[in-house]
Amino acid sequence: MADLASIPLTRIDGKPDTLGDHAGKVLLVVNVASKCGLTPQYEGLEAIYGEYKDKGFEVLGFPANDFGAQEPGTHEEIAEFCSINYGVSFPLFAKADVTGEAKQPLYAALTEAVPTKQGDVEGMKEKFKGYGIVPNDDPEVLWNFEKFLIARDGSVAGRFAPGTAPQDPLLTGAIEAELAK
Repeated sequence: MADLASIPLTRIDGKPDTLGDHAGKVLLVVNVASKCGLTPQYEGLEAIYGEYKDKGFEVLGFPANDFGAQEPGTHEEIAEFCSINYGVSFPLFAKADVTGEAKQPLYAALTEAVPTKQGDVEGMKEKFKGYGIVPNDDPEVLWNFEKFLIARDGSVAGRFAPGTAPQDPLLTGAIEAELAK
């Protein structure tokens, strides 16, 4: 598996970055989208970022257009949408695939590290089937707003289903446990 800290990333403003640039922090890596039923999770993500950032926590948002073309905008449009509608102040990255053959290297490493997710996966899959959508099976990312928790040491500490809200005790408990280490 690739060393997560050294995988090249690009911020939404075009500047280079890596997870290594965030070393020593607990990170929540989330694939995000602006036109999804889960888009209101941006509000919760910003809230937990605000709550925990002074304790060494960051949310990292990775826009992806993999699911129902729900992130069609340019980098500038995405950044503006997030700022105006949700006051997002956590780092956003360049739009890139999180599933399939063109999956960005970070997501390939994350899904390899933790191939299954916690939370209500089956309920979400049933909803998708009701809409005629064939959901992805593990290890692929299921949908927008799936969350990967990265420990201070750079290891993947958890993976949470898209429907797991940012304030869900399953997620906040895991964040707090990692921050306490």
